[in-house]
Amino acid sequence: MRFWLKVIRTPEGVLVNVCDEDLLEKEFREGEIILRVPKHFYGEELVERERVEAALREGDIISLVGEESIAVAVELGMASWGAVKRVQGVPFLNVYRL
Repeated sequence: MRFWLKVIRTPEGVLVNVCDEDLLEKEFREGEIILRVPKHFYGEELVERERVEAALREGDIISLVGEESIAVAVELGMASWGAVKRVQGVPFLNVYRL
């Protein structure tokens, strides 16, 4: 499994965006809720799991879309499946590490 990853470093912290490879550039709708997975936000580099793990460890704000992406954060103890939301069955989660 590969993932799309974008890491944004600012003076305020590190933003890490990760999505499952097959979800990039897709849009999901459920009523008035829209989940977009745009390339400019998630699609900087296509990487393996090890790179995602390293990026998640340094992230202050983390945006995850997809079963596999969220599973990595859960396995690292950074997230919980109980906090996951879904749109059209597609899971997404934001993690804030203060």
